[in-house]
Amino acid sequence: MSGAMQHGDTILALTNYVFPNDVYVHWSLMIVLYPYITGIVAGAFIVSSLYHVFGIRELQPISRFSLVFALAFLCCATWPLLLHLGHPERALNMFLTPNPTSAMAGFGYIYSAYLILLVHEILFIYRPTMVGLWMNSTGIPRKLYAFLSFYNDNLSDEAMKLDHKIINFLAGLGIPMACILHGYVGFIFGGIKANPLWATPLMPVIFLLSACVSGISGIIFSYILIRKVTGKPIDVTCIRTSLKFLWGFFILDFVFEMLEVFSHFYMSTHHWHVLESLLWGPLYTTYWLLQVKIFSLIPFFLLGAVCLIKFKDRVVLFVAPIVSLMILIQVLLMRWNVVIGGQLMSNSTRGQVSFVPEWLGREGILAAVVVMAAPVVILFLLGKIFPFWMSEEPKDS
Repeated sequence: MSGAMQHGDTILALTNYVFPNDVYVHWSLMIVLYPYITGIVAGAFIVSSLYHVFGIRELQPISRFSLVFALAFLCCATWPLLLHLGHPERALNMFLTPNPTSAMAGFGYIYSAYLILLVHEILFIYRPTMVGLWMNSTGIPRKLYAFLSFYNDNLSDEAMKLDHKIINFLAGLGIPMACILHGYVGFIFGGIKANPLWATPLMPVIFLLSACVSGISGIIFSYILIRKVTGKPIDVTCIRTSLKFLWGFFILDFVFEMLEVFSHFYMSTHHWHVLESLLWGPLYTTYWLLQVKIFSLIPFFLLGAVCLIKFKDRVVLFVAPIVSLMILIQVLLMRWNVVIGGQLMSNSTRGQVSFVPEWLGREGILAAVVVMAAPVVILFLLGKIFPFWMSEEPKDS
């Protein structure tokens, strides 16, 4: 009897064994926000490039605003990573002593190069505006606008043609850089072979398409909100065109997200039983119910109706911000389900890990709210320097 009891205790001890790296979810809210913010940056830049590079004239009212919007979020793109690091003061080490075998080694250089390009494109686009403000200002603002104008008040036809060529070059170069900036994030997740949910060649594509979707949605929502709050008219033609591009990118994004799941189901590898128990277990609410059924299918059909049926302007202006906000939530849920959901699988392929985000701490809910609110504050401050709309430009005295 005692031998049987000892044998039973041994089996119980073995079945209750948990791997040390299965206990905690190490990549929490900050790593969810990191790809979310960089995705909004890349998508907002694409909106501007549709006008400056591809000549979509209907998007002219939001072309400059989208660049300033992208800069505001780009300023905060590294904040989640710095909050996640145990020693954020060591962040510059990847610049000083880069490791070519590390996937993160190139992010610092990609981020810095894209930041420099985005700032220069904004300055060249706003140079006529900065010159006008320079001529109509005094004191410190005059010095600031002179600096932002490159101390060059030449607005002749030849100078403007040169500026236009530079803008087109920077916008054209910025498209692949924006894609690399966010596609690189998907590459990092897709390159982790030990995680069956992440290790798929579709991961960079899904991240990139969802970035375009979130950026366009963010521009539409913020444009309508700002114009309504300030009591200024909204260009409905611009909104209709933006919704068409949003629907097109969202079709590709949603289809590729579903293809990823169906490919796992069709191949039915030895990891499928783990993925199946995860998707229909801990992730059922956040994935199937929220991400797919509510915040994907409903916006999908609403966008299709608005784009295919000629509704009145007031209907479009009512539906557009609602759909945009729902898609922003959908992309955030997608980031959650990928980053957090991928870590809920036990490395022993037996069971799942539970995760409840904390409220306080550097990676808590409160810190996440602050990080997401910071780009809004920065956008407000940038709006004091760079007028969002052409109608706000100063008139020559």
